[in-house]
Amino acid sequence: MSEAAITHIDTITDAPLLADGVIAYENLPAVGAAPGTAAYVHYNGPTGHLSTLCTGMCVLDPGATPHPPHRHPEEETMIVATGTGIIEVDGVTTQVGPGAIMYCAANTLHGITNTGSTPMTFYFSKWLAKGVEAQSV
Repeated sequence: MSEAAITHIDTITDAPLLADGVIAYENLPAVGAAPGTAAYVHYNGPTGHLSTLCTGMCVLDPGATPHPPHRHPEEETMIVATGTGIIEVDGVTTQVGPGAIMYCAANTLHGITNTGSTPMTFYFSKWLAKGVEAQSV
């Protein structure tokens, strides 16, 4: 898969603190380079307790993945809202559907793929605590 075909959201650490409030995805532009993916970033920046918090939603067409399994310095959760697929965490692949939640620690290999016949929607949040350096392995 070429670099241009990856949908990956980098976290932002050098912005003003995130503001309280609610953001609907309808007000956000879809981002994504990987075929069959659309990501919506609701919040991305520092908070009072975190160096960065990046959270949003991703919709995958059948057979789509935002990127190959990867790792990054942030901890992350993914919550499957609709559809079915697989999530890989540290070499273990699990079949998932609505209500499944993934957690992975920093620098843990992980990825998600829609293996179903309908779109798959999942929500993601990744964060880096203050005092932790943002260096990938």
